[in-house]
Amino acid sequence: MSYDLVVWVGKRPADAAEADERYEEVMDLLESNADNTPPNARLVAYGAALVRRWPELDDAFDSPWVVSPLIADAVGDVFPFSIDSSRADEVAPYAARLAAEQGLICYDPQEGALRP
Repeated sequence: MSYDLVVWVGKRPADAAEADERYEEVMDLLESNADNTPPNARLVAYGAALVRRWPELDDAFDSPWVVSPLIADAVGDVFPFSIDSSRADEVAPYAARLAAEQGLICYDPQEGALRP
């Protein structure tokens, strides 16, 4: 099973309702982006920082705990990624803190909430 997080560039939602609404908007944008706009440089840097912390997040290591290459699904200002649920307790809090440090928004669809 996988554990999903979605990170995006933008203004932090003011409350849970706005976060849920914005999450739906960014996922619709992601799905409708037929031209596959290259990912925002800030998101690429974020993904690279995660891989520096956990090299096994990069599928080049044939890791059992990534679903696809970490940055492969990022489009424009949206970066959804999945990790194996067995590592979620370790990776998700770090990923959320790193996003906040870099001025990015991190949303946890399993909990339906912003992190942190």
